[in-house]
Amino acid sequence: MLLTRAHIVTMDDAGSEHPDGWILVSGGRVEAVGGGAPPGADERVDLGGAVVTPGLVNTHHHLYQTLTRARAQEADLFTWLKTLYPVWAGIDEESVYAAARTGLAELALSGCTTIFDHHYVFPRGTSGLVEAELRAADELGVTLIASRGSMDLGESDGGLPPDALVEDLDTILAETERLAQAYPGKIVAAPCSPFSVTGRLMEESAELARRLGLVLHTHLAETVEEEAYCRELHGCTPADYVESLGWLADDVWCAHCVHLAPGDIARFAATGTGVAHCPTSNLRLGAGVAPVRELVDANVPVGLGVDGSASNERGDLLFEVKQALLVARGRGGPEAMTVREALRLGTRGGAAVLRRDDIGSLEPGKQADIAAWRTDVLELAGAADPVAGLVLSAPHRVDRLYVGGEEVVRDGRLVHADEDEIARHQRAQARRFAP
Repeated sequence: MLLTRAHIVTMDDAGSEHPDGWILVSGGRVEAVGGGAPPGADERVDLGGAVVTPGLVNTHHHLYQTLTRARAQEADLFTWLKTLYPVWAGIDEESVYAAARTGLAELALSGCTTIFDHHYVFPRGTSGLVEAELRAADELGVTLIASRGSMDLGESDGGLPPDALVEDLDTILAETERLAQAYPGKIVAAPCSPFSVTGRLMEESAELARRLGLVLHTHLAETVEEEAYCRELHGCTPADYVESLGWLADDVWCAHCVHLAPGDIARFAATGTGVAHCPTSNLRLGAGVAPVRELVDANVPVGLGVDGSASNERGDLLFEVKQALLVARGRGGPEAMTVREALRLGTRGGAAVLRRDDIGSLEPGKQADIAAWRTDVLELAGAADPVAGLVLSAPHRVDRLYVGGEEVVRDGRLVHADEDEIARHQRAQARRFAP
């Protein structure tokens, strides 16, 4: 397949762009990228001057939260969680499947091809929750990296979640291993956060993950309340705490990292620990803005995350690219981040955070995860730089999306699913959780 007549942003090391370019795809991989006269091919797709980017990469999400949007609207993180934990106690396989289809469809329509989901709520008596998410991803045609998240520190022991939503250590470890064996390469070990898990769970999860060859993920340093909690309970900062448990390492990435000191950034850089930057969610909850410029300059792996659809009521990764650009400039001025640096966070940066060297750029041998964005739309009219126009006027619905060379979105519509049917199913399930 040959994709032609496009402004191609490769995100390769040289920052190559081809204003009138083409991409040759074979066997689900990029075979060649270039400008000028295109090679011959059996199938040709004329993209009509679209901007073409690598498929976007979401490094932190909570798909089940699409069931409970726009709740606790003026709450900080801890209040928001305490409000919603009892609601989330009602999720089951069917509601998680509906939520996952909704969230994954939103992400695909925003140009996102690879999604990491941090699922950590497992009400007693439920089963098949992670499996439901993976089934939804297979149906839509996107790549889902799932997790076996966990909470074992309930309110009665000084944690934030209610006791009814925490699990015992043996169950968590056994379920993590079961899923890792059932879905090779698709499972991450992901204890939730310092205020909802014990140190023993963090240590034993890391030991299990390293034995099984899994990577590790958790929330970290999201709010000032979390820092106060760690100082009171452990006598140190959240970053100090996880480091003491073996959780600053090159097989770990942490979500948020809003409240990091310069010394913390240096330790992240020295250990190769990654960061999932979630600008919209952090703003929505009033948590602050992560020091992304400083992290990037220190060579810390940084990608973008939408975060849960109940703390970011839109599942749009391109919009997070724009938000990352804006908050960086809000912290450091108009030269703090360029459009292309922000786009890199959403593509190449996310791939690095997920420890994936086969996605994130359009280069020979890489997986053919490709997003094509129309430029003949009202909001790009008059944009001298189509890439800057795309990012600065986001959000946009992607025109075409390919995952491993297979078409997932065509003409702005899902190829393998009915968007209206997904929305109807979601509304029916969400009614069960209405206040």
